[in-house]
Amino acid sequence: MLNGVINIYKEKGYTSHDVVNIVRKKLNKVKTGHTGTLDPDAEGVLPICIGKATKISEYLTADVKRYRANLILGVLTDTLDLSGNIIDKKEVSVDKQLIYNTINSFVGEIEQIPPMYSAIKQGGKRLYELARAGLEVERKKRAVTIFKIEVLEFVSESNILLDILCSKGTYIRSLCADIGDKLLVGGVMGALTRIMSGSFAIENSVKLDEFSRLVDKNELGKILLPIDDALKLDKFIVKPAANKFLFNGNRLALNYIHSSDKIIDGKKIFIYSGEKDLIGIYIKEGNFIKPLTMLYSNP
Repeated sequence: MLNGVINIYKEKGYTSHDVVNIVRKKLNKVKTGHTGTLDPDAEGVLPICIGKATKISEYLTADVKRYRANLILGVLTDTLDLSGNIIDKKEVSVDKQLIYNTINSFVGEIEQIPPMYSAIKQGGKRLYELARAGLEVERKKRAVTIFKIEVLEFVSESNILLDILCSKGTYIRSLCADIGDKLLVGGVMGALTRIMSGSFAIENSVKLDEFSRLVDKNELGKILLPIDDALKLDKFIVKPAANKFLFNGNRLALNYIHSSDKIIDGKKIFIYSGEKDLIGIYIKEGNFIKPLTMLYSNP
């Protein structure tokens, strides 16, 4: 069975779910999932989990993201990007230093209101479904972290290319709209490219055509990253005597693990059997480690 992660470059026009379906179909309906939604108009890094790697998607989704985005000032739309209906337009005549200062004021932990055109569920329905029905509902603010924003280029007075390093759950559309609001001219997101998701970089991603070609040539191994390479965790091997306890999902005493003195409280780790088979993701709890996610099927 195939297990691992493929660094797909999602092109414009595809939903993240489209990509999952294409990969699943090409791999004969093996279990497949993605690690963080990209809008249809956005492009870039979309790691796709295959087989048992779907069990680590929640950990990959939690990783830091990096984006290139165009901030378009002086425009307000109902979707907070250029795909939506224009609600208002304003003339942009703002000092560049004020733009720099305003953009930098968003670095750190901030609160965002998720856009109506998003995949978050509320009352059993996704927000974009409600928005398409002409409804707007109150949304709770969410805390996210902007680690860095760099102005790469003033494409024009109202079009600014940004490089953004941020936490999971950050809406770049909302960030652009909030910057525009603070400048009193409004703003939306133009083009968006995710250039990094955790350890996955755009330089190492492959488009769907290349993925299909490699599958047809039986060369998927060239791009299929093993689970323990896709997720960067410290690795520990158990002593042979521990094998009889290892496959039941129970806690394991630290004295059964090689180099257990290097295991840090609260830090997730990979655990391997004495035969160096990957067993799962564990965390230290007192003098034991307990399993968080089992990745091994006992024969």
